[in-house]
Amino acid sequence: MTPNPGLDELTAQLQEILAPLVTERGLYLDDVQVTGGARRPLVRVVVDLPDGPGGVTADQLADASHDVSTRLDQEQDLLTGSYLLEVTTPGLGRDLTTARHFRRAQGHLVTITTDAGKHSGRVLHVTDEEVVLAAKSGNVSVPLAQVVKGRIDVEFRPAGGAGK
Repeated sequence: MTPNPGLDELTAQLQEILAPLVTERGLYLDDVQVTGGARRPLVRVVVDLPDGPGGVTADQLADASHDVSTRLDQEQDLLTGSYLLEVTTPGLGRDLTTARHFRRAQGHLVTITTDAGKHSGRVLHVTDEEVVLAAKSGNVSVPLAQVVKGRIDVEFRPAGGAGK
């Protein structure tokens, strides 16, 4: 895929403009992507909590979406014509690669891939250097420098909350 310098510049400008708005709402600007054709591009703004476990509430997402939409409407020089706007969270499917990502996954079951193999367990503790998992065989420490990727494992529980 050939990089698009104009698109990269637009994305950088949007990140610079939107980061303060998102921060004011107590959120973290995880990513900005502009995709699609020139006729009606899709502007995807990914927000998250700054750190630690928990989740973005529907109210926080709605407030951030309103703020982003209002601000983008003021930037007619950057986004000419119509565009689609999506303000979303990273979701369970995102790759976990940084200490912040793993702190956000604290308490969740994850699978971490390293060059040496895979490790699965519940995230107990995260530092800037390592992730500690509660695995079936005991606690496992995985150096962040060795992480190729990590994923949250979806946990299915029977209806009625059994299995907690």
